[in-house]
This record gives sequence, C-alpha cells and structure tokens, in this order.
Amino acid sequence: MSVVTILNLGGQEVLGKVGLKHAINLIYKQKARIFEAVPGEKFGPYDVPRSIELLQYVYAKWKYARTGEVPFSKRGVLKRDNYICCYCGKTAITVDHVLPKWQGNALSWNNAVAACVSCNSKKGGRSPKEAGMKMLYQPRTPSFEEAYAFRH
Repeated sequence: MSVVTILNLGGQEVLGKVGLKHAINLIYKQKARIFEAVPGEKFGPYDVPRSIELLQYVYAKWKYARTGEVPFSKRGVLKRDNYICCYCGKTAITVDHVLPKWQGNALSWNNAVAACVSCNSKKGGRSPKEAGMKMLYQPRTPSFEEAYAFRH
C-alpha cells in the first residue's frame, strides 16, 4: 500500500502520513486535494497522490504544544516498547498497568508497559513484585519526536 503525505493548507507544513485509501477518502469527501501525483498511476477516477493538501488549515496543537507531556495512548505504549512483553520478551498485544489501577494508579507513560496476554493475566491486579515477576525494561515517557514517529 502506498503512503501519502498530508500537507496543511498552503502545502508548506507536513502533518503526517496516511495510507492511499485514507487519502483518496479525504479527496472524495472534498477535505483535501492532490498536491503531487504519481505520474501515470490511477486509483479509480483519481490520480494516485504522493501528497495531498488539506482544504482547511488545521492547527496541529500536538505538534506545537511541546511544553507539556506527550499525550498518552495504548497504541503508543505498544509502539514505544516495540510490541515486546516487558515480563517475558515475547510478542505483546496488550498494555499492562505496572502499578494496579484498582489501587488508584493512573494509566500513564510511566505506569504502562507492553505485555503478552499470558503475562498480563498472570500478573493480574498486582504489582510486578507482588506477582514475583521481573521487568525487562522500565517504562518511560517518549520524546515528542519519538511519539511523532509512532504515527507512521
């Protein structure tokens, strides 16, 4: 699948990248137009875009508000940890609260790790120490540059 760059109105600012179907959908809904096309390639009635330009300016607050913390997301945790379980090193598809939620601990970058289903179930609502499990790495808050890379 092709990756298409999304540009803000004016074509100067890169907002991110999306798949070809998403880009064509934005063009179809008249929210964007083709900024640069792949010569000679078509997707239905549309030229295949290399980049699209939004028809309305979008203020990308997440891109400029670098004084606070990177917004938390479970998907971001999985990508930050490369889908590697913090407890056994196998492939992870779930996110675990390091310190249990029921004890009032919030889900945040520093209290969340990628975990496989087996380890997440084994640990349950306990801390790693209480469950007798060792962590292979410590959770951390990613930089804005690293979090921006999660989107691609």
